[in-house]
Amino acid sequence: MDYKEFFAQFKYLSSLPGIGGRIKTYPEDFIVKEKIPKSVFKGDSCLIYLLKKRNWETMAAIKEIAKRVGIDYKSIGFAGTKDRHAVTYQYISICTENLEEIKSRLDSLNIQDISLKFVGYGRRLKLGMLLGNYFRIVVRDVDPETALQRTKEILAELKLKGGFPNYFGYQRFGEKRVINHEVGKLLLKGKFEEAAFKFLGEYTGEMMGDEARKNFLESGDVEKALEEFPNFLRYERAMLYKYKETRSWKKAFAVLPRPIVRIFIHSYQSYLFNKVLSRRIEEGLPLNEALPGDIVCQVKNGLPIRSKTFKVTERTLRFVNEKIKAGEAMVTGPIFGFASRLADGEMGRIEREVLEEEGITLEDFKMKHLKILAEPGGRRELLIKPKKFKYRAFDEGLIFRFFLPKGVYATSLLREIMKDH
Repeated sequence: MDYKEFFAQFKYLSSLPGIGGRIKTYPEDFIVKEKIPKSVFKGDSCLIYLLKKRNWETMAAIKEIAKRVGIDYKSIGFAGTKDRHAVTYQYISICTENLEEIKSRLDSLNIQDISLKFVGYGRRLKLGMLLGNYFRIVVRDVDPETALQRTKEILAELKLKGGFPNYFGYQRFGEKRVINHEVGKLLLKGKFEEAAFKFLGEYTGEMMGDEARKNFLESGDVEKALEEFPNFLRYERAMLYKYKETRSWKKAFAVLPRPIVRIFIHSYQSYLFNKVLSRRIEEGLPLNEALPGDIVCQVKNGLPIRSKTFKVTERTLRFVNEKIKAGEAMVTGPIFGFASRLADGEMGRIEREVLEEEGITLEDFKMKHLKILAEPGGRRELLIKPKKFKYRAFDEGLIFRFFLPKGVYATSLLREIMKDH
């Protein structure tokens, strides 16, 4: 199953046909630039650089930089992971000893499709320490005039419904091997061997290394897999070596960098959120209007404050909906975790139904089998409201520009316009 087939299960909010087309024909068709808070530059314990990369995964780029300058990759912090098939600009922090010596090495670094620009001193960057991202995205293979008119019509419909559905994008699940959420569910259940075989052995028949994956899935032969798995599958090889050493798939997962192994749990949480959001759309319940029992979050300067939530009652319903219309609150859905606060009313029913269908409890997110992966959960707004949204036609299609809050996927916004899933 590819990501388009996977995403077909999630309902569109708009009813009009999409414009079709393709994105990411070239890396330059998908440009992302981070916006971070000024508070990052308070302090002088770390070097802050702007990393520009093309066709690099964030973690791979950071490991390569660390290797070249002779530091532990864990000394490099970043606020968000970025698309590989794109040109991306993101901030990184380098927090280590001998900063001036390291700065000299970084300033003379030469890595293909990677450039670093020193922007100052500050504090360590951690995941989530950003305000959002600016995007410039090209959609090709459409008739410009027809696509322009249809985009206007779709946007008019979505404006009446409050915005775009805030689905987690396909990057969370895997573009070609859509398995991250499945691995995450198996890890939640403590089924480490099944999770390992899913991660190491699942194949599509269209990717490099698929023959090795197929052989491992059929035989379970770790020694043979280490001979056959290509070197670029470094995480898979690291797991295989650890299993060979310890005979424990649990320990094999623990050898992966923490941000990488957490992706599996986050992916499953994302899948559950998408499922709840899709069902609310399917049942015809509004996204831009609160119902009794809904949980809403506060909005400040157009940005949702996901940590400030409150449950709507019959008594507060009118007041809350006035806040939503004024752009000061938004209805949320669940990022399920062990400390999750579930909604009541219609939304609460949907949330509990999804958990029951999946055979998952909130207690499972304590990850008693591997506590470093425990997830408390939270809430996430149901709608995307892009800022500075502009679009125009050119010879080969349309160009879109907009700003999105952190954690919001540009591909989910364009999905509603393109309807390519």
